[in-house]
Amino acid sequence: MIIVVNMKKCLVGLALLCVAQTQMAQDTLKSDSIQEVVVTGTGTRHLLKNAPVQTEVITSRMLSQYGGKSLEDILAGLTASFAFNEGDMGSQMQLNGLGNSYILVLIDGKRIHGDVGGENDLALIDPHNIEKIELVKGAQSALYGSDAMAGVINIITKKHTEAGVYADNSTRYGSHNDLRQHNSVALAFGRFASQTNFQLQRSDGWQNTAEERAEGVVLTDSKNKTVNKFRNWQLAERLTYQPMPGMELYAEGSYYKKNIMRPRNGSHPSCDVYTYDLRYNNASAAVGGKWYLDGGEGALDGGKRNYLTLDVDWNKHAYYYDYTARHYDWVLLRGEEYGDQNGEWFSVAMLPGQSKLQSDQQRAMAQMKGIFFLPYENTLNAGAEYRYDYLKAPERTETGTASDWTSALYVQDEFNLLKWMNITAGLRLVDNRNFGFRLTPKVSTMLSAGDFRFRLGWSQGFKAPTVKELHYRYLHLMGSSTFFNLGNRDLDPQTSNYYSANAEYRGRRFTAAVTGYLNKLDQMIALVNVPEGEIPAGVTTAYLGDGSNKVQARMYKNMDDARTCGLDVTLSYKLMADLTLNAAYSYLDTKAHLYDEHEDRMTTVVIDGTAHHKWSASALYSHTFSPCYKLGVSLSTRGSSTRHYQNNGNGKGYQIWRINTTHDLGRSGKMLAYRLELGVDNIFNYVDRTMHPYHLGNNTSGTTVHATLSIKFNYGKKVKNNTVLSTKHNSNNEENSD
Repeated sequence: MIIVVNMKKCLVGLALLCVAQTQMAQDTLKSDSIQEVVVTGTGTRHLLKNAPVQTEVITSRMLSQYGGKSLEDILAGLTASFAFNEGDMGSQMQLNGLGNSYILVLIDGKRIHGDVGGENDLALIDPHNIEKIELVKGAQSALYGSDAMAGVINIITKKHTEAGVYADNSTRYGSHNDLRQHNSVALAFGRFASQTNFQLQRSDGWQNTAEERAEGVVLTDSKNKTVNKFRNWQLAERLTYQPMPGMELYAEGSYYKKNIMRPRNGSHPSCDVYTYDLRYNNASAAVGGKWYLDGGEGALDGGKRNYLTLDVDWNKHAYYYDYTARHYDWVLLRGEEYGDQNGEWFSVAMLPGQSKLQSDQQRAMAQMKGIFFLPYENTLNAGAEYRYDYLKAPERTETGTASDWTSALYVQDEFNLLKWMNITAGLRLVDNRNFGFRLTPKVSTMLSAGDFRFRLGWSQGFKAPTVKELHYRYLHLMGSSTFFNLGNRDLDPQTSNYYSANAEYRGRRFTAAVTGYLNKLDQMIALVNVPEGEIPAGVTTAYLGDGSNKVQARMYKNMDDARTCGLDVTLSYKLMADLTLNAAYSYLDTKAHLYDEHEDRMTTVVIDGTAHHKWSASALYSHTFSPCYKLGVSLSTRGSSTRHYQNNGNGKGYQIWRINTTHDLGRSGKMLAYRLELGVDNIFNYVDRTMHPYHLGNNTSGTTVHATLSIKFNYGKKVKNNTVLSTKHNSNNEENSD
């Protein structure tokens, strides 16, 4: 508590310091962020200071000096709105009170694919390959469709576009045998270009406590880890070809594999987690292109040029059990495969070395988009989209498979009514296989006055139930306790109304932004306990045998409505050319109506995982001492007040400090560059030792150290001809976000 209070005082002092120092900011130093180009909020290019929709940016300089090992590490450390817990099933992420299924994650404007309606595995994103990150909060369904009711995270990746050969290697090693390996090779000759990326991640995991409550008994020698041992690797390839000036075609694909090794049976084999490891196989493929309608040669200069894009992609996310000990699986939904015609329970022995598919989620999408610059200062963004979702789960759906499709048309107009006023309005028409046609509108306005911007926005969110929420049925066994989660075909879509107001100042040295918001959600979907009478016909609630072991059934239902409201504050001050101070604070308040099955009535509660106060701050210093040496130092902190939960107690508040140093060493000619990074995370060794399986406020293992060695090889020169798209390739990929 003392640390938290002191941190609040530090933030207030930092804010006052920044305000005071701005009175002396009379020189001509320009803030890097003023020149930053963003696209996520509107799908069109804007300087950050002129973006009609309020956008936060984690710049390449911040990424380079912070030295985060993962996307979760970066977002939690450099923004104040996010909260994370690492888990075997993926990243448990929360943005302004809403969880994974309400947050849309994009890579170069394309949706990441993972556990649909669940937890995305953000390890798919190589932190060494990130150029910058754009964050847009609030319902963005009009432009991006479903899954964007809390906000959008757009990861802009690095693109190497110099003619010739580029290669780099980064090897990071740290505590807990944590290894992060990155390699990239890029070739560009004439109209052709190729980029190959490889990443490898592994860790032995850690255990913060050996205490665990299982089956009503508190164990003191549990083998369960806070974060399990894991290993993953990914290989990705992108090919581009420019058949004529003003046109670029591309083809890309990737393969990803992750293994999670869980502890074997201990002295008290109480959980099935000891009997099998987890394995994930992901694959993707995409083709598409971009065509500037006015053709022409020369580098992309950000001018008003009409263009069309077309993208077609396919993604696969498969999830397996790899058995490490003898285990009995209870099979219900497709019992006939084991000789029973009545849909009863069957016990099937699984032996070490055997594997079983749990779910295979596939998605195919086609998107076409056009940007048109019209008379009278109108910019039109229009597009069409088709999405097909397919789920294969032989023992977790009634027929073994399920599917869904959605098509959409959208249009958005950015209209500069006056020189100092922008109005952006959009509308999306959705046709869903199960729910028919829906309209999702949005409107926002921005007023400009010198270095000040004032923004007001309203947008509606729409989220159709996922294939899993409609069809998936999952039996979970823990000793004598059995939980059966049921999909529900009678679900209604979730909707929201998001209101925001933003005031922003962007000067040459000082930047400050304050955003207030209210997000009202209706028909929220949640798992709730249901009595036996509401369980669908053909689903039994007892095992074969003596029938003494009853199954507790839970079903997805539209039981909840909720509202989240809060205030976000960000400050940045360039104290001198080499030193920048940043601070962020987020206040959040949430309320939800949940059904109490014991009292048979609705109750008002706080949304699980809510922390009313979160903050982060950093000091970034870099200085070139000689042509052979440049030093960078990042000192940062992040903290949170108590995280509130309905069951198992609350997560403890915390504050964590870290330091990272970068050392850019001498070059050999102009082809080789070297960098050494050294850092310490959690300097003051904070550890939350709450027993399993209760919620943790933070799962850090305590003080850790890391070191990274990077080598870059670049042989070539900037392309000047036939490069309408490639000389500023990052901007083009950003524009692909629709």
